[in-house]
Amino acid sequence: MTEAKNTITISGNPVALVGGGPGVGESAPDFEAVNNDMSPFRLSEIKGKVLVICSVGSLDTSVCDTEVRKFNEQATSLGDDVKVLVISMDLPSAQKRWCGAAGIKNVRTISDHKKADFGNAYGVLIKELRLLARTVFVVDKKGVIRYIEVVDELSHEPDYEAALKAAKEARK
Repeated sequence: MTEAKNTITISGNPVALVGGGPGVGESAPDFEAVNNDMSPFRLSEIKGKVLVICSVGSLDTSVCDTEVRKFNEQATSLGDDVKVLVISMDLPSAQKRWCGAAGIKNVRTISDHKKADFGNAYGVLIKELRLLARTVFVVDKKGVIRYIEVVDELSHEPDYEAALKAAKEARK
């Protein structure tokens, strides 16, 4: 595990992010995680779509809940060629339960709990907690990262407007 230079804060206290981290203009790294039905998930399975990839600490926290609900509401306005993925360390069964209770139908939740492969590949794994930092990556149809936001304080929401604008621009 490579310790990244990046840090974020949790309640004002700095924590380190580990793993590599791609930049804007680079290819989105493939990773292995787990779908809600416990089947394997690989980013490389999704081809020819614009992706909004959000990572959150836990769906069972208020800010993460709000974020996923907002992206779920906006997902339909983005078009069929845009998919929204939300990745957390929550167990797949917890993600499935939360999505059912919250009425989430336009966002796909993916669990990184097993290997933290996404967290390491994207440089967003919080070393001290083994949770994911709050981030948004927009990937174009060719698999190139067009937008990255690493939210500096875990309790803050991302810039929805900027992320959605980047997703719409990546459709072109």
